[in-house]
Amino acid sequence: MRILLPHAPQNTARATPSGPLLQHHSVDAVNRCVMLTPTMDISAQRLDTTVIIPALNEEGSIGAVLAALPLVKQVVVVDNGSTDRTSEIAAAAGATVISQPIPGYGSAVQAGIREATKNSPTAVVILDADLSDDPSRLPELIQPIFADEADFVLASRTELAEPGSLSIPQRFGNRLATTLIHLTTGHLYTDMGPFRAIRLTSLLALDMSDPNWGWNVEMQMKAVHHQLRIVEIPMPYARRHAGKSKISGTVSGVARAGVKILWAVAAHARPPPSSKS
Repeated sequence: MRILLPHAPQNTARATPSGPLLQHHSVDAVNRCVMLTPTMDISAQRLDTTVIIPALNEEGSIGAVLAALPLVKQVVVVDNGSTDRTSEIAAAAGATVISQPIPGYGSAVQAGIREATKNSPTAVVILDADLSDDPSRLPELIQPIFADEADFVLASRTELAEPGSLSIPQRFGNRLATTLIHLTTGHLYTDMGPFRAIRLTSLLALDMSDPNWGWNVEMQMKAVHHQLRIVEIPMPYARRHAGKSKISGTVSGVARAGVKILWAVAAHARPPPSSKS
């Protein structure tokens, strides 16, 4: 597995298939090598992690997503106005189900964060309800956080995506967003994927606000502004398990998302006053 650390252009990190992960930093212009080792066993890491799953009419996949997740501290499914059996299926599977009637991806995730803070997990994972990302890979996603080598970890789809899983509009929007973020912040992300883990204290410090499709752009730009330690891990990405994408499934959805990307990049181009200097 290869882990990318694009926050500093010269940084790289690699792991051999059977060996430890080696992360190369630049510290005071001197390269050194740091070994990533877990600070606790993997079951303890999972039991200090809350998963937030925003969902809108995902009855065809939410059960499979929950079944594939390893045991964690809490799973919060945020029903964002479903008219099908999404909530019923999620509750039957043991998830904490809350309702967020205000439409929008960001609004749903914010509601999930409010619920998650009640149990004070070390890490929060955000995962889509369509089973495109593999929930069973969660331990790999959170490991750099518990090894204290990252604050924010993203699953990068660009290398291992199944053919046809990312539509042309999705690929275009992804390239547009990562390019604009690079131009405005100097940080080169490889992806804007939804499967991500973040330290709860770091997430709360970002003071997130976007109610819809600018959420991921805001989060990734603020992570740079707040100088979080950022890691990207290549992970597989499959075709949607069931249902229809809320963005790429319609021309209007693609257009709205594209406009929102441009707006979000412009809105968060400058570091907020509360970010680190």
